[in-house]
Amino acid sequence: MPKLKTHKGASKRLRVTATGKIKRSKAFGSHLLTKKSSKRKRNLKQSTLVVKSEFKKMKEMLPYSK
Repeated sequence: MPKLKTHKGASKRLRVTATGKIKRSKAFGSHLLTKKSSKRKRNLKQSTLVVKSEFKKMKEMLPYSK
């Protein structure tokens, strides 16, 4: 069986935790920040986990992750 290729876009955006969950950064935090509240901007800085419904798709894009 041939080797699987890692999706390079996914590998740059996603990180796998030690327990096997997938971490991602939140969207909408890079520009047009003047209209967003401080609380909203602060929360956009934090990373979050990929939801259960998308997890399988993300895992397929990162075949050699834990």
